[in-house]
Amino acid sequence: MMIMIGTKCRLEQPVTEELTAAAIGSGALPVFGTPFMAAMMENAALTALQTYLEEGLGSVGTRLDITHDAPTPIGMTVWAEAEIVSVSENGRMVEFKVSAWDEKGPVGAGTHTRAIIKNEKFLTKCNAKLEK
Repeated sequence: MMIMIGTKCRLEQPVTEELTAAAIGSGALPVFGTPFMAAMMENAALTALQTYLEEGLGSVGTRLDITHDAPTPIGMTVWAEAEIVSVSENGRMVEFKVSAWDEKGPVGAGTHTRAIIKNEKFLTKCNAKLEK
């Protein structure tokens, strides 16, 4: 598995009432919510990385360090981009530069880390918590 530095993914969507800070409870105003921006950034990173993973492998987010710098109103389109910037020596940790934009300019940016995991092993370990 050779993960290529510089691989990018861009996802976009219109801001609806359901995607506001008021709707999710992270704020009180009808503007694009930070949790939704974070999710878009993670989804872009997941999508950029997934094409390199063999069957049975997946990735999970382990770190997200972002700022949300400008509001976006309902009805405007937002997009998030993730770019692979580094891969750990053992190939298990992947670092991304993430950013978000709307039609008027940048709205957020930061970094994101994903760990490559074996899906079955990860779920087994997770579900073992129910037995304790």
